[in-house]
Amino acid sequence: MMETKWAYLIHLLAWTLPVIAFQLVVLVRHYKERSGAVLKAVLPPALIVGLYLGIADHLAISTGIWNFGEGKHLGVYLGVVPLEEVLFFLITSVLVSLGLALFTALVALLGEARAS
Repeated sequence: MMETKWAYLIHLLAWTLPVIAFQLVVLVRHYKERSGAVLKAVLPPALIVGLYLGIADHLAISTGIWNFGEGKHLGVYLGVVPLEEVLFFLITSVLVSLGLALFTALVALLGEARAS
């Protein structure tokens, strides 16, 4: 296990960036010229949800519901929330939103295949 202040960020990016890259490739290949419009529809709500979760985390940390151990993150905070935690909420929301867009595309493809 990695015991540095970079641990949280490295682990977060190591598991999320490949999945996001895969999702984007599939999304662009499926939606083609509409992929820009799909991203414009999907990303703003994801960012709003990520921001909401960051605010909820801020409230939980500031009231003592939970905390983060020292030395496991960079020490950069947005309010009282470590930067990595804010990134976690934003990235997770993007993963879910892109996944929903791809799931919707899959359902449409399956519907078209049945109709054929």
